[in-house]
Amino acid sequence: MKKLTRITFNPELIGGMLCIRGMRIAVGTIVGLLASERSPEVILRAYPYLGLADIYEALAYAAWRVEEIDVPLTLA
Repeated sequence: MKKLTRITFNPELIGGMLCIRGMRIAVGTIVGLLASERSPEVILRAYPYLGLADIYEALAYAAWRVEEIDVPLTLA
């Protein structure tokens, strides 16, 4: 996966959730809007400070995260 440059993490913003460019808009919010059949154009009208690249990077992150495998640790 290419390096994500628009997704940031700051534990002091929105409860430590991943954000878009340090703003108070969560990656999950963008992905949820897309999943609710909102078009990128509608999202950009609702959040005019976002760019189309922000939306696509949020979606790319979500797709990458879904493919990640969590492996439980066992203590010996």
